[in-house]
This record gives sequence, C-alpha cells and structure tokens, in this order.
Amino acid sequence: MRLILIIFALPLICSSQINDFNTKRHNKDKALMVCLGSWAGVNLIGSGAGWILSNNDQSKHFHQMNVMWNIVNLGIAIPGYLKAKKSPSNISFFQTYNEQRRTEKTFLINAGIDIAYISSGLILNSESKYHKDKSDLLKGFSYSLILQGSFLLIFDWISYSMHNKNYKNNLAPILKKIDLTDNGIGVKFKID
Repeated sequence: MRLILIIFALPLICSSQINDFNTKRHNKDKALMVCLGSWAGVNLIGSGAGWILSNNDQSKHFHQMNVMWNIVNLGIAIPGYLKAKKSPSNISFFQTYNEQRRTEKTFLINAGIDIAYISSGLILNSESKYHKDKSDLLKGFSYSLILQGSFLLIFDWISYSMHNKNYKNNLAPILKKIDLTDNGIGVKFKID
C-alpha cells in the first residue's frame, strides 16, 4: 500500500516544484534573450551609422561585420525569447531534467565556439601584416570578431552559470530526495 501511495503521490509532490523550476528557467531564458537582442539592437544602430558615416576603410569593415554579426544575434534572440515565452512549465521531471542539461551543454559549447571566434579575430589581425592590400578589411573584421566573440563568451558563461545555479538550488534538491528502494525494484521519495 505504501509503495502504491508513493508512486501516485510522487508526481503530485514534485509537480509544483518542477513547475516552479521551469518557470524560473523560462524567465532566465527570456531575460537572456532580451539582453542578447538589446546588444544586437545597439550594435545594429551604432554600427549601421558607423558603416554609413565612416571615412576610414578599416572602420567601415569593422562596422560592416558588426552589422552582419548582429543580424544573426537578433535572429537568435527573437525566436529564443518567443520559445521561452511559449514553453510550458508543466512538463515531466524527466523532460525538465533533459532540457536543463541540454541548455547547460549548449551554453558551454557556445562558449567554446566563442573562443574560436576570438582566436579567428586574432589570426585575421596577424594576417593583415602580410596582406597589405587587404589590411583594412582584415583588421576591421578581426576587431569585430574579437569584440563580438568576447561579448558572446561573457554572455554564454553568465548564461551557463545562471542556469547551473538554478539547477543546483531548485532541481538538484528534488533529485536528492529520489532513491531506489532497498530491493532496487521501485523508487523512494523522501518527504521532509
């Protein structure tokens, strides 16, 4: 009788905690996408003007790359925000756990890619010494890659940290309450 009670009560006990966790996760995603979209908007306006008004070729190429880069950022931020806004909070524990891990992994992989962007910028900058005819283009693009890659590295690391902290504070404690039964056939849920 006790095992049956636990099996039926477990989803009810965890449900509000899981919904609360997912709501917090979605709110973090919305805030992060607003941040990314704001960065993109500021860059599109500032570098759009810089691209049009600059008399220096290196500066023109810097602003040109910033504009193109932030069209992509905006193309990520808007759908990302809408997805976070529309995502349901009442999903199962296992779906929640899988989405949480996927989110953390995505931000860590993106941070690695951001390091590649910064490295590419540094390589382009060093190559500008050997290609005098393309020096302004290479330097302008390189400075943009370094700037945008640095922002994204900070953004992705902060995003990962926020989600990981939410996991540790709100989902991991639920996991600690779930254990296999002594005979390994079922699960136990510790109620405080």
